Amino acid sequence: MDEKEALRVGAAVRRRRRTLGLTLAAVAGRSGLSVPFLSQIENERARPSPRSLDRVADALETTTERLRAAADSARAVDVVRADDEDGVRRLVRGRHQLSALEFIGEQDLGREFQHRNDEMMYVVEGAVEVEAEGRAHRLFRGDTLFLSGGVRHRWRATVASTRLLVVSVAEHIDATYDSRR
Repeated sequence: MDEKEALRVGAAVRRRRRTLGLTLAAVAGRSGLSVPFLSQIENERARPSPRSLDRVADALETTTERLRAAADSARAVDVVRADDEDGVRRLVRGRHQLSALEFIGEQDLGREFQHRNDEMMYVVEGAVEVEAEGRAHRLFRGDTLFLSGGVRHRWRATVASTRLLVVSVAEHIDATYDSRR
């Protein structure tokens, strides 16, 4: 892990701690590290050693790899060039908090989807039929459909020139809300 990556892992540590509803003191108790040191990591004023990062990851019920992957989202500037072919195109490369796909052409994936995180569909061009929560929705150019995490759905493009943008919170991110915390 280079110096910049080590420093940026702080935001990922803070997000994970908050997702679990833990205080710095609780993470300190679980990891054996001090509250001031954990605060410095989260605020990117301290660089954790690989061993310290392992201890933090264990305390946060995750892995160092997942923390690093979450940290990657803080340092990406990437251009994805247009592609004229029909099919599926990734608009965000790598493992980030945001997932974005463009579906081009008359698509019918023939299966039902259910994602744990939120998703949005935007029809750039053409038309799409979406079945969600037992209702059919016809979407046309410029229309947007939002699906909260857990909603079962299926969709198909109904026009050959369809371009559908699907944006979601990435599956490796735990963005679900647990009201018990």
